[in-house]
Amino acid sequence: MYSIVIPSWNNLAYLKLCVESIRKYSKFEHEILVHLNDGSDGSLAWVQSQGIKYTQTDKNVGICLSVNHLVAQAKHEWVLYMNDDMVAAPGWDTAFVAATESVDTDLAMYFGTLIQPDNGGNDVIIKQDFGRSPAEFDEAKFLKTYLEKSRGDMEGCSSQPTLVNKKWWAMVGGYSLEFSPGMSSDDDLMMKFCVAGCRNFRIVGASRFYHFGCKSTGRIKHNKGGRIFVMKWGITHIEFHRLYLPSLRKPGGGKSAGNPYNCVRASPLGKLRRLGYALRYNYPLEDIEAWDAMPGVGKWRSGN
Repeated sequence: MYSIVIPSWNNLAYLKLCVESIRKYSKFEHEILVHLNDGSDGSLAWVQSQGIKYTQTDKNVGICLSVNHLVAQAKHEWVLYMNDDMVAAPGWDTAFVAATESVDTDLAMYFGTLIQPDNGGNDVIIKQDFGRSPAEFDEAKFLKTYLEKSRGDMEGCSSQPTLVNKKWWAMVGGYSLEFSPGMSSDDDLMMKFCVAGCRNFRIVGASRFYHFGCKSTGRIKHNKGGRIFVMKWGITHIEFHRLYLPSLRKPGGGKSAGNPYNCVRASPLGKLRRLGYALRYNYPLEDIEAWDAMPGVGKWRSGN
């Protein structure tokens, strides 16, 4: 039914739990594809033993390149991108199926409902603690109470994991590599879908995933994604989420409605930020350490 793409960076315990949850709690038989950044912690041997389709690079090439490469090899029409530190709950896939069948277009982005020990004040994330590592994960409690807090679908909002049609992923170009290794790449992808005409951004309330939280991003030097976003689009990523996405809930809505090119309009704040960044920074050179993780590091390998 879906092709599930999972990048992983020496997180074997998390990867095992992630894949096992998909296999145990999916109604349908999904394709699983994993990209291993390094994989020297035993991840390579494990995916080979499990017969999982995989790709591998010697070093971490970041989310953007990893996911783009996996999506290009996916065999199903719909592709789900999820992180290796997530655990799927029963009913996750049937809820997504119901969502995709509720509209008459495949130009849409659907998101799972995340459950985390700490939601950081983000009201789209449900706060429940089932453990902070695979060793601590309380699966029995998770299965008993993951639906305890009711939550309907949320239109004009975003979260993780992300379900998109492979055709539209290719049409908009997937993750843009200027955001490597990955900060704000999700915001940019949503903006590209919006410019392509997407008016369906929905967090599916019944499709739930437990998230241990940022088990890879905390180990890398972050690119300045917010800066790159405003230089590219003319508005800040916060403005996009606050002003554009909620307006899409209305029929024919969207701040770009009426614009013949369907593009966003630069905001006063965006113009000011652009000017400041242009005067103060040469951001690709400043981010040179992050760019060391870009493509061309080592060899690509694949199997199964």
